[in-house]
Amino acid sequence: MIASSHEKEYTTKVAAKDMEINRRWNLMKLLPKLPIPDLHLTLQNYLDILTPILTPEQFQRTKRIVEDFGKLDGLGEFLQKKLKKVAETKENWAYSWWLDDMYLRVRQPLPVNFNPGIMFPARYFENRLDQLRYAARLISGILDYKKILDDNGLPIDRCRQNKKGQPLCMEQYYHLFSSCRVPGVRKDSLISNFAKRMSEQEHIIVVCMNQFFVLDVVKNFTRMNEDDILMQLDRITKMADESEEKFAPIGLMTGAPRDRWALTRMQLTVDSTNSDSLDAIERSLFVLCLDKALHLSSDETSNNVSDEVSIMLQMLHGCGSNHNSGNRWFDKTLQFIISEDGACGLNFEHSPSDGIVVVQLAQHLLRHMEEVTQRRQARVTSKCDLPYPRRLQWNILPEVVQEIEAAAVSLDSLIDDLDFSILTFDHFGREFPKSQNMSPDSFIQLALQLTYYRRFRLGRVDNIRANSSPALEWVQAMTGHTTTKEEEIFKLLQKAIDWQTKYMTEAVLGNGIDCHLLGLRELAAELGMPTPDMFTDEAYKISNHFSLSTSQVPTETTSILCGYGPVVQDGYGVCYNPLPDKIIFCVSSFKSCPETSSDLFTATIESSFLQMHELCLSVNDQKSKQGFHKIRNLGNVNNI
Repeated sequence: MIASSHEKEYTTKVAAKDMEINRRWNLMKLLPKLPIPDLHLTLQNYLDILTPILTPEQFQRTKRIVEDFGKLDGLGEFLQKKLKKVAETKENWAYSWWLDDMYLRVRQPLPVNFNPGIMFPARYFENRLDQLRYAARLISGILDYKKILDDNGLPIDRCRQNKKGQPLCMEQYYHLFSSCRVPGVRKDSLISNFAKRMSEQEHIIVVCMNQFFVLDVVKNFTRMNEDDILMQLDRITKMADESEEKFAPIGLMTGAPRDRWALTRMQLTVDSTNSDSLDAIERSLFVLCLDKALHLSSDETSNNVSDEVSIMLQMLHGCGSNHNSGNRWFDKTLQFIISEDGACGLNFEHSPSDGIVVVQLAQHLLRHMEEVTQRRQARVTSKCDLPYPRRLQWNILPEVVQEIEAAAVSLDSLIDDLDFSILTFDHFGREFPKSQNMSPDSFIQLALQLTYYRRFRLGRVDNIRANSSPALEWVQAMTGHTTTKEEEIFKLLQKAIDWQTKYMTEAVLGNGIDCHLLGLRELAAELGMPTPDMFTDEAYKISNHFSLSTSQVPTETTSILCGYGPVVQDGYGVCYNPLPDKIIFCVSSFKSCPETSSDLFTATIESSFLQMHELCLSVNDQKSKQGFHKIRNLGNVNNI
């Protein structure tokens, strides 16, 4: 397919910028394989992160188990040797095990539990045509982006700190438009349907009023222009309005527990019409959801939910079966959402790609759309003879209708239970920790640990492997559990940040403990061996109960927000974006847990940051004064 002039100019510009910044790096050099960490270092690090979260009795028992596992010529060394042989035959020895353990084997529903939501800047639509015009431009922009991907014109992601400039693997970008998660009993599948480059005929799925439509966007290697897309979207909305036959909201099944959806999908595929419809959805480039305006009842707004939060919730789950949750297909990697009331964004299935990859897509997409809009691209004569979009048909048996109704109840209950809060902390941003010679991410991680500890006085400091003895010692000093002078508290903070930064660096370089331990555990199972005691030990379960699950998802502006749900019933999900002069947090928890509150957590984050800010300034101010006095006294001596 021939690239348009603005596509060529855009790809040339971003490629030039990439080469200007990183021109010394040899792009022909192969990316390194994921290393296998040293066994004994992993076991020692494992014990280190267990120290602050176990009782002394638990720790001594676990220490004996770990030492036995790692003894000379023991089970650990046997599995380590086997793991090294496995690594020789694979591109990435951990990928399949990690994908299964983190995503595909987990049986919880996708919305809230897995799929993050991303909120775009809100729009104002005067009418439906205005909404559809924006949707057509969005679709056109996405196709531009895919063309840039197909031509390898996207700037390569690179390391920003350690091994600065080294290219990062871009494979996840190519999964965005080719993948779909398919439910299975006990384990889902992640499928890719076609090659990276655009084929002869490609389509997207448009969902309107819970009905699904096939919209061809590439035919005979010719891409549909924006005006044609607009005309087809207008046809789709009219077909949805005027259709006398309304199918049951089958999209709700994708928000059901995975085993229930898998069994229902098996029932559906017995019928060839249903199989064809499912195949069309799963082979699509992406899904576009044209949502109804979110008119919340007085009960639903009784908690004073802000517009920003309500939009984010719409991106996360559609706000229930009475609103837009049936207007979704949560299995699809990318679902772009455009609501009548101007709420825009996307929901994405997490297993093919990380959040940063999708945010990069969103930023490039919005920027690219803006550039194209500013060019006032010449209108192309619309092809009035285009065939109408095809409405997907379903033959739904009564027992499947019952499953859809059960899925609605289950999903509505999950949605009602989600407690969500957004905080824009604007007293300072990532530049302040830098001014203190501290890693901004480590500074934020320590603030989150302090926040969690203050919420649960004797609770665990459990923050995605940021739990450490130095962190525990510091938060205890900050909260008055130990009597410590201010200068000593500051030193404890520096020590905790040093530990966190070191561990983060090791994890980035492939020397974290989680994949390594997972690989040893799964390899033992594949070899038909009994599960090693180390992985049946209570401490292993405790260490993998993430009461505080956090992710840094940086963006260039405040106009894009990302959020997700907690990973455990009694925990928090915290997505944060450190900007130069502010830090934005999206915090989630479950209302059914009496010990958690998202609003209280965000308020405590603010207090933690201010307390840390005051500590840093106070200690540095004292140091400055002491330095001044030393110079002044030295001057007095010289004058004598």
